Amino acid sequence: MIDWRATARGAVHGPAMTYGLIAVCCLVFLLGPVSGFNPVYGTGDRLLAAQSDWFRRWGVVPAELMSSEPRTLLTPLTALFVHGSWLHLLGNMLFLSVFGAMAEERMGRLEFLLFYLGCGYLALLAYAAAHATSEQTLVGASGAISAVLGAFLFLFPRARVTSLFPFLLFLPLRFPAWMVLVFWFVLQWLAASAAGPGPGVAYLAHVVGFALGFLYAWGRFARRDRVKAPAAATEGERQP
Repeated sequence: MIDWRATARGAVHGPAMTYGLIAVCCLVFLLGPVSGFNPVYGTGDRLLAAQSDWFRRWGVVPAELMSSEPRTLLTPLTALFVHGSWLHLLGNMLFLSVFGAMAEERMGRLEFLLFYLGCGYLALLAYAAAHATSEQTLVGASGAISAVLGAFLFLFPRARVTSLFPFLLFLPLRFPAWMVLVFWFVLQWLAASAAGPGPGVAYLAHVVGFALGFLYAWGRFARRDRVKAPAAATEGERQP
């Protein structure tokens, strides 16, 4: 668990796009058959069938996507707004709210939105390509949110976040963002190496998304920061 107030403090204009993405994901979940709040989907076996159809229609099915059917080409985009359970939704939205605010402030709203959707699409596409024969449906914003984490690592490595670790008796401890995020990435990498194509968490999408986010931030902001630094130093030398 992370204290989002500490990380979002630098957002001056408000993370409107971050909150907008969270709102859309929550609305889609509440209106869909998984939340159980929409009576149109019925109950019992009828509800289970509706959930299965929902995931297959809007989620990524690697075997179908790799067959290049036109209908499936948008599924890596629609799948970003579909979640499989309350826990799945709340976990993803927590991470997005924590790390999205400052990333959006640095990138700007439109660029952040395109970055989020583009990296999320590519992360799910990479997972589908690696499991091209799988019939398992893939849903969730994890690939896009992992990209946000990767960008955050490059942009704000020294930001302090409060984390709770089970093996430390859930004591709230503050660590630099680089330590928390690198630890998280290593766990995803190890899990992806051991995971198969069957049901479960798509750790490979997390790894790809994180790498894409970090590389994008590095390519987008590293050169600009290097140009600004000498200019600032020169200006400082002119001061009496």
